[in-house]
Amino acid sequence: MQDLLELSGIGRDRVQLRWVSAAEGQLFAKYVTEVSNITQELGPFYPEEFRLPLAAVEQTLNSPRIRWLLGLTKQLTEQGNVYNEKLKGEDFKKLLQQATEEEYHKALIMEVLEEGPRSVRQMAEKTGLPVYTVSLRLNELERCNQAGLKEYSGSTPIFMGM
Repeated sequence: MQDLLELSGIGRDRVQLRWVSAAEGQLFAKYVTEVSNITQELGPFYPEEFRLPLAAVEQTLNSPRIRWLLGLTKQLTEQGNVYNEKLKGEDFKKLLQQATEEEYHKALIMEVLEEGPRSVRQMAEKTGLPVYTVSLRLNELERCNQAGLKEYSGSTPIFMGM
C-alpha cells in the first residue's frame, strides 16, 4: 500500500500500520504520538486534488493480478511453485512492485478513458505518464478488451474504454 501511494504521488507516509496488543498501553501511546507527528508534518490532505490517483489506487488494489500475487506470497517464497522453485523475498518484492506499477498505470488510463475518448498523447498529458508507457499499457488493455480504438481524428487514433 505504501509503495502504491508513493507511486501515485500521494505519499507513502499517508498510511501507517502498527501492531500492538491491548496490554501494551505505553507502546500504543508511543505509536499514536508518532503517527500524529507524521500526520502533522504532512499537513492536510485534499482528496479532490487527488481524484484521479485515488481512483487508480483503489482500482489497482482490486486488480485480480495484485490480489492473486498477494495471495500467493507465502507459497511463492516459502513453498515454491509447481516446479518447487522458491522466489527470494527481494525477488518477490520486485515482482510485486513491477506488477503494482503496471496495474496502477492501466488503472490511471482507464480512469481517464471513463471521462471520454482520448488520444495516447492526451492520456499521457492527463496522467503524467510518458507517451511510450501509455502506449504499452493501452496495448495490454486492448488485448483484455478493456479499451479499444473508437475512431481517428485525422491520422490520430482515439481510444475509449470498453
